[in-house]
Amino acid sequence: MKKLGIILAVLVLLGTVSCAAGPQQLYRTVDDIDQKLYVDQPILDGVLYFIPVIPLAKYVAMIGDFFIVNPYHFWLHDIWDGTGTGFEHLPVDAPDGRVKSLYIDDAQFLFAE
Repeated sequence: MKKLGIILAVLVLLGTVSCAAGPQQLYRTVDDIDQKLYVDQPILDGVLYFIPVIPLAKYVAMIGDFFIVNPYHFWLHDIWDGTGTGFEHLPVDAPDGRVKSLYIDDAQFLFAE
């Protein structure tokens, strides 16, 4: 019975300090690095996916967001004022064009502007 109480306490603690909702600051920062590297040096970016440096960095960043960044913003800020914390992406000049998020109204699948 004592073990069950400890397990429940740990689960409650993990539930309050972890959160999937949030600005995903670490993951999106790795994504920005990946985007900039792909625009500047696509071959190197491809190699870092093949090795797999970038996928592992995204995975570690996702865990960091889940346990640190997202709970901080969600429980200490966003839940109280009813609005979420945004994330500003790194502006990248794309001389070969760019694709838009499919969430944007005039975006076209697979077509670069």
